[in-house]
Amino acid sequence: MKRTGLFTLAIMMLYVSIGSAQQYPVMDMIANKLIQKYQTSTCEQLWEQKAKKAPPSQQEQQAIQMLKSDPQMRAAFINKIAPPIANKMFDCGMIP
Repeated sequence: MKRTGLFTLAIMMLYVSIGSAQQYPVMDMIANKLIQKYQTSTCEQLWEQKAKKAPPSQQEQQAIQMLKSDPQMRAAFINKIAPPIANKMFDCGMIP
């Protein structure tokens, strides 16, 4: 009984992850780029970037507007980027 439940849960999670990737390919590309930036940056680099906080580029502003206008896309974006970015920020002492 447990194995069937775990298998069903795994299939559902796979379906959701594939579905979101196919539904928002541009969002997926942006999220992957942001995740990669955090994963490849050192803590010192992240602290420096935070200190000099530049205004968003035109492309970033368009992406932000796109996320603001579509709550489902925004939720998918946050769900994708939050774990790896929050973990990196925690490791770097940027959040308690």
